[in-house]
Amino acid sequence: MTENGIGVRSLRKEDQRYLTGKGKYTDDLNQHGQAHAVFVRSPHAHAKLEAVETSLAENIHGVIRILTGEDVLEDGLGGIPCGFAPTGGGEVHEPPRPALANNKVRFVGDLVAVVIGETLDSAKRGAEAVSVTYEVLSPVISVAGAGDKDSPEIHAEAPGNLCFEWSLGDSAATEQAFSEAHHVTKIDIINNRKIPNAMEPRAAFAEYDAGSDVITLHTTSQNPHIVRLLLGAFVLSIPEHKLKIISNDVGGGFGSKIPFYPEEAVIAWASRKLDRPIKWNSSRSEAFLSDTHGRDHVTHAELALDASGKFIGLKVDTKANLGAYLSTFGPLIPTYLYATLLAGQYTTPAIYCQVNAYFTNTAPVDAERGAGRPEATFVVERIVEKAAREMGIDPVKIREQNFIPSDSFPYETPVVVAYDSGDYKPTLDAALNLIDYKNFGKRRSHSHNTGKLRGIGISSYIEACGLAPSNVAGAIGARAGLYESAQVRFHPTGSVTVFTGSHSHGQGHETTFSQIVADKFGIPYENVEVIHGDTEKVPFGMGTYGSRSLAVGGSAIATACDKIIQKGKTIAAHLLEASEADINYREGVYSVSGTDRQSTMAEVAFAAYVPHNYPLEDIEPGLDEGAFYDPKNFTFPAGSHICEVEIDPDTGVVEVVNWAAVDDFGNIVNPMIVEGQMQGGIAHGVGQSLLELCIYDEGSGQLVTGSYNDYAMPRADDFPDLKLGFTHTPCPHNPLGVKGCGEAGAIAAPAALMNAVTDALGTENIDMPATPERVWRALAQA
Repeated sequence: MTENGIGVRSLRKEDQRYLTGKGKYTDDLNQHGQAHAVFVRSPHAHAKLEAVETSLAENIHGVIRILTGEDVLEDGLGGIPCGFAPTGGGEVHEPPRPALANNKVRFVGDLVAVVIGETLDSAKRGAEAVSVTYEVLSPVISVAGAGDKDSPEIHAEAPGNLCFEWSLGDSAATEQAFSEAHHVTKIDIINNRKIPNAMEPRAAFAEYDAGSDVITLHTTSQNPHIVRLLLGAFVLSIPEHKLKIISNDVGGGFGSKIPFYPEEAVIAWASRKLDRPIKWNSSRSEAFLSDTHGRDHVTHAELALDASGKFIGLKVDTKANLGAYLSTFGPLIPTYLYATLLAGQYTTPAIYCQVNAYFTNTAPVDAERGAGRPEATFVVERIVEKAAREMGIDPVKIREQNFIPSDSFPYETPVVVAYDSGDYKPTLDAALNLIDYKNFGKRRSHSHNTGKLRGIGISSYIEACGLAPSNVAGAIGARAGLYESAQVRFHPTGSVTVFTGSHSHGQGHETTFSQIVADKFGIPYENVEVIHGDTEKVPFGMGTYGSRSLAVGGSAIATACDKIIQKGKTIAAHLLEASEADINYREGVYSVSGTDRQSTMAEVAFAAYVPHNYPLEDIEPGLDEGAFYDPKNFTFPAGSHICEVEIDPDTGVVEVVNWAAVDDFGNIVNPMIVEGQMQGGIAHGVGQSLLELCIYDEGSGQLVTGSYNDYAMPRADDFPDLKLGFTHTPCPHNPLGVKGCGEAGAIAAPAALMNAVTDALGTENIDMPATPERVWRALAQA
């Protein structure tokens, strides 16, 4: 193993600048002559826009210009596009989303105007002075009632507020399975709406160069090339070489910085229109209102079992809230990222899922860590747990007897996807050992003796990562490819620069990608520089989401490295006066079989750039190779999480007292980073399960939980020491054998925790989040 190569717990290279305040965020950018933007947002969830009066605001000292929806129409700007329309169902209604509202506003926070000021203060005062006349309409807030006959219509293009009806699976086979069932378990589930709350809010800084007619937009995006594509082709109608997107340090995203937002479009457009650099930073209050939210499903599920507890059929009916407009990947979340995972780790032979997706007068819904996979796992693992209790079967046993056997891979599920590798029982066994499952009864008795309630819950999850391949993505409705790109440049002096189309928003890419290159070339990882987030520098890439960075982005890097190694063999053969067939390569050294003759990668690199003794007639100078990697399949991480809680019946407070998680991520590049990702993901899941709930007032559509005073986030003291472990079944179809880890904790945790809570309470179900009030009321009713 190379020092600081694959498998080493190397310290994160990027942390030095983060911890010393030397990160480079969009807010750090300042240019001479820059102006500041403040948006005027709708205070109403649903209203006709009758007039926007700007004359008073325009007379405020320092206000440069005010742009409204009329200016958008006059300049012919296109709407904010959606990047996915699911196939396999009925018509997908795609109402237009203007960059600035015209005629109507559809959620609190919808953009009405932008005020450009010489200073931030003057822009704020200008925004406060803009007078807007609204005809307030009744809002539609709850997805449960969005399709009711008497619900107000949000978009004329979407009758009944229905975006689409979609289904997956064999309905007839599933109904047949239910007709033969010995037992049927039913459950009603609400997957609560979440607000992602990245550490750094969104921001945008645009500057226009009139000489070159180029707009440069610095923005907080997880996928800069997608922003460039959507902004240039659909909104501004300008060629790509006239638009540069730069996304440096992002400060977290968790999915909320995947979408292309109207604020980005408006700032870029305004900069060109005014020929001024323009800066906008979202406040935390704006972020609560206008960042995309996550989850928000209402689901009824039924599980059919035979007399022994074998699963024979699963029916799922889900209503999904898409918010007021279609966000970039919004329709993908409740369809192909959700229903395709309803098999879980089990051999259920017949599955049918029906999804109806609705518009409501709430912020648009898009990806939030896990994106569809947490919702699917929650349905499967909650109904499996409930079935075990109803049939009197141990929750471990019911899972084990339904697991897909390890010798059945690749395994074709009844909901489209084919799992490539896995071994689920050893993973669950390891988690049971970590949490000391066999002695749980003693701990429960001790809690009972101290007046507390103790419960334990299991979640055996699976997820699909590395969204791919492109031909499959296109067939299911994606409007872009899902490959990844890399350029690897080996310099004459032995250092390496990697240009990756993937993009980091805190995951440690600069470290893990450097470790891959160090392992390939046998060089110190300190000698590797990773460049990302700049569309002018890096090849066209699809960015970071869906735990695709390592499996897709890392594989592109590894492929480019292999091209360099192969070219190096030709050069080394010439230098060593040997046949290329006799050249071996290992950890940065080329050698001739059966001899002691060798040449280092550094010597080969020098020869490549100083070709005094070089096979010029066979190969061109330099060591600089690119690769586009398009996976053959998703990767399928899986694992088992077990949560133990203790509840105070007098207050309803739930304390997480024990947690064990064993996950199979295939080969692991940096165990320390993976453990950090696990801890963060579990924190996300615990937050959803116990604390986080986005609430809109049903009557007015106002966001009730619009600040940290109202929206509770998890803190360090909400967790015990997490016991983490790993098993390894490498992915068979990518060059690194990796699977993806960034979302696993958020996928597994909610079901594990809620299974533990319901076990402690002795109740069939309780909605997330299990707040003290909800738990106390459940106990009182019991």
